[in-house]
Order: sequence, then structure tokens, then C-alpha cells
Amino acid sequence: MKNFRKIGLLLLAALLPLGTLVAQEMPDTVGMYRDRTDSLSEAVTVSAQGGNFLSKRSDLRTEIISAAGLCKMACCNLAESFENSASVSVGYSDAVTGARQIRLLGLSGIYTQMLDENRPVMRGLSAPFGLSYVPGQWLESIQIAKGAASVINGLEGITGQINMEHRKPTDEKPLFVNASVMSDTKADLNLASSLQLGDSWSTVILGHASGNFLKMDHNKDGFLDDPLQLTYSLANRWLYYAPDGLQVRFGLKGLRHTSRGGEMSGPWKSDIGNTYLNAYCKVGVPLNEDNSRNLAVVADGSYHKMDAVFGPSTYNPEQGSAFLNLLYQDQTIEQHHFTLGLTGIYDHLVQPLSRFGLPAPLPCSLAMAGAFGEYTFHLEEKLTFIGGLHANWYGDWYKGEYAGKGFKLSPRVTVKYAPIEQVVLRFNGGRGLRYSHPLIDHIGVFSTGKALDVNYSGNPLEDAWTFGGNATFYFPLGEHDASLSLDYFRTQFTQQVIADYERFDNAVSFYQLRSLSNGRSFTNAYQIDFSCEPVERLTLTLTARYTDARTTLLPHNVREGSVGQLRETPMTSRAKAVLNIQYATHLKKWIFDFTASLNGSCRVYDFMKDQTDAQGNLLYPNGRTPVYPLLFVQVTRRFKGWEIYLGGENLTNFTQKHVILGTRRADGTVDTSLPNFDASCVWGPLMGIKAYAGVRITLWKTV
Repeated sequence: MKNFRKIGLLLLAALLPLGTLVAQEMPDTVGMYRDRTDSLSEAVTVSAQGGNFLSKRSDLRTEIISAAGLCKMACCNLAESFENSASVSVGYSDAVTGARQIRLLGLSGIYTQMLDENRPVMRGLSAPFGLSYVPGQWLESIQIAKGAASVINGLEGITGQINMEHRKPTDEKPLFVNASVMSDTKADLNLASSLQLGDSWSTVILGHASGNFLKMDHNKDGFLDDPLQLTYSLANRWLYYAPDGLQVRFGLKGLRHTSRGGEMSGPWKSDIGNTYLNAYCKVGVPLNEDNSRNLAVVADGSYHKMDAVFGPSTYNPEQGSAFLNLLYQDQTIEQHHFTLGLTGIYDHLVQPLSRFGLPAPLPCSLAMAGAFGEYTFHLEEKLTFIGGLHANWYGDWYKGEYAGKGFKLSPRVTVKYAPIEQVVLRFNGGRGLRYSHPLIDHIGVFSTGKALDVNYSGNPLEDAWTFGGNATFYFPLGEHDASLSLDYFRTQFTQQVIADYERFDNAVSFYQLRSLSNGRSFTNAYQIDFSCEPVERLTLTLTARYTDARTTLLPHNVREGSVGQLRETPMTSRAKAVLNIQYATHLKKWIFDFTASLNGSCRVYDFMKDQTDAQGNLLYPNGRTPVYPLLFVQVTRRFKGWEIYLGGENLTNFTQKHVILGTRRADGTVDTSLPNFDASCVWGPLMGIKAYAGVRITLWKTV
């Protein structure tokens, strides 16, 4: 297995029209960062593992969702791939647009760094809908790393990193087809074709089309349960692998998405169109024969345009982004590894906005440039120490005026200790920084009639420290070793942008929260994982998570300058438990999957406390949502080269009641012309029972 660190052609990397990198027999992550397990490299072995498992090799606490795990449910897109994970919670940003959001360590997904084979993606404008734009069947695995990870990929991962490994050009699969249809008329088609073009060149073509076309309003609230959508995307990834170890990976992706939701017959409509283009290139070059010294360059460019109508509001943001990483790695001394690098990120963002006379955010250019270094010490399999330091300069320009944040130093440290083979202890911590995008980060505010108290300047820099650890124990039970894992992580903000729904009546207030002046914001996250195979081909995984999230919020109807109150963060579930059971018959001809989750309560906004059902009973006694269960089942029948599967989602048929808030008309629907209209207060499922069926066809390469 070779490793490749390369800089060779910085200009070449930036100018090549396509981009990807994959070494033969290894995922992109390994090729660019060698066997760094904190870069989530162990994905290469997941095909032989269970669907969801904790990596034993990783220096960070890392959960792997393998190719098998991505087939346990419909998993039409990345957001749906986390349903059987307690680490990541998935929900909707509102009840009308279909935008999905995740939570890791009790915080919004904007604080989790999304990586595509170690390239930062879903940043800024791509964040609200990006999870829905990655087809689940395009992926080979997903790795979820908690806490402050390596400095190599940047500092935007405050709560952790989620890395996606796509199907590889070197796969022995000239054709893979997945097609499925759901009872709500959503249809999904995915194609993948990996081709070897001689000894040095290989490519993979990925295609996707999906949509749903039937209007449904099962809860009779006058709004579509799910917007009508159409998405199609195409990606092409290439690998060049030379005998001397030189590797070049490059690729191109394009996507178009349209969505229409809102009232069935009333005037409030949601009409959204997204166009997204991405090109990238990675080059890795060894500097000696055994590739223990190497150079690498990673370049990425993207363009995203959104045209959106939210009732009386129009929002047409546009973002162009560029990312560049230059790295030198030295592993000539077995126990001591060094990585040095230069990095830069540039975003240009314009946000034309028409909403109740609100001034549009100024066009801006946001830049980050810096240098980093990382030292790794390995003592056989017992001890690993990783220390990294990132020195960054942050610059902002608005209408040509400079308003930068200056230099920031960000240390990060990781320690892994295995005193005996059956025990693994981990600790990691460090600082995270990200530019905030108040309107984009809180896209749900557009699905309301509320005024926006825009009390922020530009794109403030959010600043937080995350520390935590993990202890994993392995012991014999049944056919294989069982594992028990215990986690604790704490995130403490020193500066955060708050979208406060409770400060004013019928208004959302944006303001900066600073720990040294007007309050604290923190989360404590605890988790326990247990997995075993009690009998042959029967796997059982049980996970439970508890989150204590608190934020200082300004008192009701006061201006800034008042002393805030430390309160439980609203709309953040305290707990979640997930049980997954899978049984496979001999030769895996039949596979049965069962997933059950119990979702804990959360504090609702103060203005929701008086909400009642049709009988006049309070929906949220004590100001909290109910605890609710979800059930998922799937049966798969495998044949030679193809398989069929049938399944059901949300078999408990639990849905959130009265998800559309406001003054009701005589027919029971909400008057969307009033400022108390709000469709963004979503905490539970919006759709009831859904059934689906699908087929997967694989054409294997013949020698």
C-alpha cells in the first residue's frame, strides 16, 4: 500500500477541470494522508465489517457506517443514512421546504465539518440542502469522528467531522444500478460505472435522479406534507496512478434541484431552485522510494446559486468558493511523523433579499489563510500522541472595505492509549473556528411570518473549544468479541451567533453571544454503545445518548445590554436510544433488518407552551415535547448479481401535531398573512408510515 503526499503542481491542481484521487486498493483518505487513522482512513476495511461499528484502529472516536450499513434502510440520501445512528440526529429545518439538518454532540450540523474524501464540502450556502444532495448509494462508507479532529482539514469542525467515501474508479464493478420507489411516490434511481482504462487510468461515473410528484396532506393542515421535488446530478471521478507512486485524482460534479411546497390551495408557497457545480483535484508525489516523504496538493472550487420564494419573501443567494491545501509529510522515522502545510479558503457571497423591507446582507468576500503543523508519535500499538497547531488569518471585505478578524491560533491534541488489547482509551480536544452565515445557517426563519431583528454585523467568527474522551472495552461473547464504549464530550463557546425565537413577540432576534460579556453557551454529551454477535449471522447494536445543552438567552422583550438567562437550548432533544438487529441466512441469501429508536423530549419555545390539540388538551405539558418511538424494517433477498428489498419506515405512525403554528381560520388552517405564522418549529417526524421497494443490480468485472 502506497501513500502519496504531493505538491508538485499547485497550478495544475487548481486548473485541471476535473478532480479525484484514489490509490488502487485504498480509499482517497488513505492515499492523501497515508495511514493516519484520525483522517478516518480505516474505511478501506469496512466491507468486511458490520453495518455500523466503532473503529478500533482510529485515534479518534470514530463510528463507521459501511456499505452494508447504507443498505439497511432506503438511505436515498446522506441525511437518511443516519437513522440508525444515535451519534447523529436528523430532522427538518422547517415543515415546508424539505431542508434536512443534523445534530452532533447536541449542536446543529453547521458546527460539524462535512468532508468528501477529506475535502471540506457543504459550507455556507450548500449547508441547508447539502445532506439531501448526496445519494446514499453513491457512497462506499461514512465515518463519523467526534470532537476536535486533525488540523489538516481545517478548523470548521467544532463538534466533529463526517467524512464520505464515494465509490472508487478502481472498483471491479462496470455497472451498478439501484432503483427504489416509496409509497409517497418518491422515486430514486442511481447509477455507478467503474472502468479501468489501462494500467494507470481508471474512472467512475455516478448518476442520480429522484423526485416525488403527488401532493399529500394527511394531517389536513392545508400544507403539503412533503414538497414536490426533482433532483438530478452527475459526477465523474478519475484516478491516474503512475508506477513511481505519482497519483492524480480529479473530478467534476453538477446538480440541479427544484422544490415546490407550501399551502395546498392558499397563497403561501415555497419555490426553491438550486444549481451546484464542483471541480477538484488532488496530486500526490513521493519524494523517496518507500514514500515515507511526500508532497500533496488539494484544490477544490465550487459554485452554488439558489433562487427561492418563501411566501412573500424572495431570497436569491449566490456563492463561489475555493479551497487549497499544500502538505509535506515526513514519516522516515518509524515512531515520529511530521506534517507541515499551507492552507487557504475563499468565499464570495451575495444575498439579494426581499422580505418586509429588511435590508439585504452586504455582498462579501471571506478569506482564511494560514499554516499548520502536526506531530504524531507512535509507540507500537499502545500509545499514539498527535499534537497540531493552526495559525490562521481571517479577512472580510464588504463593498471593498476591510473588516477582518486578524490572526487566530488554534491548538488541537489527540491521545490514544491501549494498555491491553481489550481496552482502548482516547482523548482529544482543541479550538474550532467558523464564519457564521446568520440567514443561511438558520434557513427556517424564512418559513415564518416573523420579523427579523437583524442585530448582527457581517459574518461574525464563531469560536468554541471541544474536549472529550472515549473508553472502549472488548470481551468475548457469542461468536465474536463484543464491545462496550463510553463517551463524554463538552463544547464551550466563547463566541456564537444566536437566532433567538423567544426574545420578542413575532420576531426572530439575531445577536452575538460572548462568554466574557453577555453569557455562556455549552453542551455536554454522553453516549454508550454496545455491540455483539450472540449467534452466527445475528448482530445486535444498542446505543444510548444523553445531551445537556444550555444557552444564555436575553430576557423576553428587552434590548441588548441586559443580563441573559442560562436556559436549556430549545428544540434540542435530550436523549436518544437506538436498537439495531440484523439476521442473515446462510450465504446471506436473506437479510432481515430491524431498527427501533426512542427519541427523548426537548424544551419547546415559550410561545408554543399554550398550543392545544383538537380536544383542547395541551400539546406540550411542562413545556416539553413527548417521548416517541420509531420503527424501521427491511427484508432483502439476494440473487447472483442482483437483489430486491422491501421495507417500511416510521411504522409507529408517529407524527408531530400542529406543526404549522399561528392564528387559525374557520376551516382550521393557519392564516399565513399574520406575523405569528410559523412553520419552522419542527421537532418530530412530519410523515407517517411509509413503505418502499427497490432493486440493486451489480455487474462484476470478468477476467
